[in-house]
Parts: sequence; C-alpha cells; structure tokens
Amino acid sequence: MDQPVAAIKYTGVKRIVKATGYSLKGLSYAFRNEAAFRQEAIAAFILIPLALWLNVTHIERILLILAVVLVLVVELLNTGIEAVVDRIGVEYHMLAGAAKDVGSAAVFLSLLFCVFVWLSILLTVL
Repeated sequence: MDQPVAAIKYTGVKRIVKATGYSLKGLSYAFRNEAAFRQEAIAAFILIPLALWLNVTHIERILLILAVVLVLVVELLNTGIEAVVDRIGVEYHMLAGAAKDVGSAAVFLSLLFCVFVWLSILLTVL
C-alpha cells in the first residue's frame, strides 16, 4: 500500500461498504457537533412514525416523510459548507459569511416547506 489512503479507488461492493462507512461517519459528526441537526433528527424520529400512523393517502405519506428527510439532507449540506469555510480560516471574509448565510437560508426554506406540507395535509385530515 504505497498510495495515500485518499488516492485509493475502491470498486464494487468494497466501494459501497466504504461509502456507507463515510456516510455514517458524516451523520455521526453532524449529530455530535450540530445542535440544529440533533433537534431536526429528534423531530424526524417523531414525525416519520407519525406520518406512517396517520390515515392519509400513500402519496400524502410520502410527501410528509420526504419533507422531513429534505430538512435533514439540507442541514447536512449546510454543515458541510460550514466545516469547509471554518477549515479555510477563522478570520471574517465576506464570501465566507455569504456561504454560511446561503446555507442557512437553504435550511430555512426546507423547514418552511416541511411546515407547509405537514400543515396542508394535516388540515385536510383533521
């Protein structure tokens, strides 16, 4: 193994196993280090079973779950953006601030979408 670990290219099942490990590592990092991700994950653990329990159509159930998962995905992307910006430097730079603000705005929009979907469907069910 003369190559650095980052240069090794895995294929087939080994690549899938490695990719899964990296994904779990990323989820663990976000859960340990990001309060917002923890809060959204806790909400997901409540809302997804609720979506499965509610008396809604199959499509409505998918939309309810999708809206919750979208929030988690966008939060993970925002965490990645923040980590890269923080890695580059701690001093303030307008573009670094813009990157973090845009990531935050994406999370905000995904949360608004989630609330909209849940309220729209719940108001027709209740």
